[in-house]
Amino acid sequence: MKQKTEGLTAVLNLGAREHIAIVGGGGKTTLGLRLAEEMRAGRKKVVSTTTTKVWYEEGNRFPHLVLCPPGADLFEAIGKSLEEAGHLFLAREGLNSGKLGGISPKEADLVFNGLQLDHVIVEADGAAGLPLKAPAGHEPVIPSSTTLVIAVMGLEPLGQPVDPKTIFRFTEFAQITGLKKGQQMGTAALAKLFLAPEGLYRGAPESARRIVFMNKSDLCGDLTVAEHLASLLVNHSTGGVDRVVAGSLHKEVYTRIG
Repeated sequence: MKQKTEGLTAVLNLGAREHIAIVGGGGKTTLGLRLAEEMRAGRKKVVSTTTTKVWYEEGNRFPHLVLCPPGADLFEAIGKSLEEAGHLFLAREGLNSGKLGGISPKEADLVFNGLQLDHVIVEADGAAGLPLKAPAGHEPVIPSSTTLVIAVMGLEPLGQPVDPKTIFRFTEFAQITGLKKGQQMGTAALAKLFLAPEGLYRGAPESARRIVFMNKSDLCGDLTVAEHLASLLVNHSTGGVDRVVAGSLHKEVYTRIG
């Protein structure tokens, strides 16, 4: 029998009602889906959405995919499907690129504040499927009513030579961290990706809690380096994160490491 640690909602210390923005790379969509599944098991009402774009097949991973074209009533589009399923993925429309166009940050605020929901989960940037990313100037797109921002990273590159093939927006990553191609990815430099004003939490409301989720711990036999990074993030003198969790979304095993 597969052995589990505590669930995501517990290890992330979620409140009774949260507006969650997920940023970074290395498993954002899967994290959002796993969170929503746990919430639904507790009979919570959940809307998942994006303020950017996601691939159509990602939206189809959710119980209901609701398209609400520009000009249509968001509340009306959500209402019936939410009553039936208790959880849905909301997008504006399908695009010729094969992606789903998301809603605006203001619309995400309206959904959170205007409906009788327990949780709204927003994927607030893209990472092209890579384990690490740095935000471009227009990212992330975080709604103002967000109560929690979760920055995700895949653990595979940690402690390895820096490789642009594993990092989305490598130019921005190099500017923030000071790391160049081929250099060892040390924890002090990587911490800047989370702590710098132009880093992954850029644009987050000051009142929002900040959590780092390090995914794919099953591919990282020794968490010593990850634990050192967690210590730097939590104990930073200014602008540190509130909590660091390491885990495997694939194996559904999670533990707090900072």
